[in-house]
Amino acid sequence: MKEQIGATAGRIWQTLNDHNQVSLSRIPKMVGEKDTVVYQALGWLAREDKIEYRTKSNRTLVSIR
Repeated sequence: MKEQIGATAGRIWQTLNDHNQVSLSRIPKMVGEKDTVVYQALGWLAREDKIEYRTKSNRTLVSIR
């Protein structure tokens, strides 16, 4: 499971790099992974201080720090 989370973190990183800022709710579909794995991967990236979250018009947006 740890490998799957790490691989998903890499796909999230690439997606954010390509799109600058993405709505949190769109990420699972964009990276082709289940919500639970995506949220764990986002936690990993957040813990490493690599991403940041913003709230705009009731949406949570994620971007690279």
